[in-house]
This record gives sequence, structure tokens and C-alpha cells, in this order.
Amino acid sequence: MPLSRPAADDIELELFIQALQLRHGYDFSGYARASLKRRVQAVAAARQCRTIGELTTRVVHDDSLLPAVIAGLSVPVSEMFRNPSVFKALAAEVLPVLASYPHINIWQAGCARGEEVYTLAILLEEAGLYARCQIYATDFNDAALAQAQEGIFPLAEARTWSANYLAAGGQHSLGDYWHARYEHLKLDERLKRNITFANHNLVADGVFCEAQLILCRNVLIYFTNALQDRVLGLFRDSLVRGGYLVLGNKESIAFAPSAAEFTELDAQARIYRLGPAAA
Repeated sequence: MPLSRPAADDIELELFIQALQLRHGYDFSGYARASLKRRVQAVAAARQCRTIGELTTRVVHDDSLLPAVIAGLSVPVSEMFRNPSVFKALAAEVLPVLASYPHINIWQAGCARGEEVYTLAILLEEAGLYARCQIYATDFNDAALAQAQEGIFPLAEARTWSANYLAAGGQHSLGDYWHARYEHLKLDERLKRNITFANHNLVADGVFCEAQLILCRNVLIYFTNALQDRVLGLFRDSLVRGGYLVLGNKESIAFAPSAAEFTELDAQARIYRLGPAAA
């Protein structure tokens, strides 16, 4: 029986991945192929390329195309107080412990357009902790980072975000934290005062900071198991002993060799603690 051969577009995808790494230094080899292939095909179609192969040729020869390609390959999708129960659990189970630190470093890895970063700022503000916090918000997508820094979002999101905020235990009105104008809302500048936005690539870069809390929600699902384990090791090395890691609700560390060093604090909220369970 003859061996099955990969489809032409699968071969083109692998060549695209190689070209992007060799020419521009971006390594997507650890990304799950099915979702990556869909995004590459969408980028190709948006650039009027009939095949992934045509896109590869353009990426190799046209450096100006790179920002649009990288923006298309990332997945900057989120909302404020997404999965409200997670933030309710953070407020109840994690923030009281963080309150014992004189200074709190928080790393929001894969911050996308910033919705979750500002969610954290509000959560910390209402817990009376924000004044001694520093949030490092990172992503490899410069376009998404620029939007995150602006803090401007469609006004159409307001109703969903407000409902999420109240479900998460919000103490006021979410509208207190933004200014609405025309079809957009701009988040209050005071929320930005302790946020640092920076480019950081989880695939290729090293430890970013020493943190008491790391959030990386709905990013690992796009990685292969091997890359997920590499990133989890990076988070382990970035956390202080007893620090906390929060993942997305479809993500887990159970498969990873580094899982032995974490204790599951809240299975539903995907909150883990580095080190043995607290006495």
C-alpha cells in the first residue's frame, strides 16, 4: 500500500514557517497546524495571494509586508472581565495573598489589545492594591500593543463588558472607568499609570520579569504540547516561590513535566500556585 503524501497546501505551510523564521526570525514551528493554517490562508487571501506559496515569496522579498502578516497570524481576541468567575476567584483567593507583598509585579503575557490588562487594573484598584502594583503587558503583535496602549475600544462592547464586570463582583459601574464619545469608549488614563506595554515573544524570548502573578489566558491552546511545556517552564522561572499562574478555561498544565512544581488552586478558574499547597 503506497504511503500517503502531504497535501500541497500542507507542504506550502511548512515552507512558509521556515521562510518566516529564516528571513525574519519569527518561529511559528510550535504552533498547532490546523489553526495556524487557517490564519495563514486568511492572510494570503487578504493580500490577494492565491496560495500560501505566493504569500511565502512576498514575505521573503518584501519586508514591508511583515507587520501585516504578524498581525494576521496572532489572535488578539478578548473582552473585559471575560469569564467573570475567574476574576471573582482572583479577587477572593489570590489578591488577599498578594496584599502581603510591599510591591506586586504582574505579567500579562499575550495581552492582545489590552482588554484583560485594564480588567486587572480595575480589579486591583477596587481591592486597594493598584498603587503598589506594576503590570507588564506583553505581546509579539505590535499592532495589537499599539491599540492596547491607546485604550480605545468600540462602544458596542460596553453592554457585554458591564455585565461581565457585575458578574465578577464589580463594586461600582464599569462606565466610571471610561469616557464615551461617538462610537468609541476611551478608558480612563488613571488605569494606565502602572502598566508597561512591551513586545515579548513567548516562543523565542526568555524570562521577562520576576512576578507574583502571571496571566496567560487562551494563548497556549494555539501551541503544540512541546511549545506549551517550554512556555510553562518560562512562567515557572518567572514566578516567585508561591506565585500564581492563571490560564484560559480550556487550558491545563496537567500534561507538562513542569506541572509537578505547581499546585492547582482553583480547577474551574485554572489558577495554579508555584510550590506545594499552602498549609
